[in-house]
Amino acid sequence: ELLYLKEFDSIEQFKQELIEYLDYYNNCRIKAKLKGLPPAVHRKQALDAA
Repeated sequence: ELLYLKEFDSIEQFKQELIEYLDYYNNCRIKAKLKGLPPAVHRKQALDAA
């Protein structure tokens, strides 16, 4: 998704944008399948319950 939506001036800019996007994707985005929780919160709850 990120690759197709933007043009980058340098490989360093691309790397930084990718790091930020992956952080958002893994830790912040809300997922309906996970009962409205971000993946990181859902994972923590599952581990705490185990």
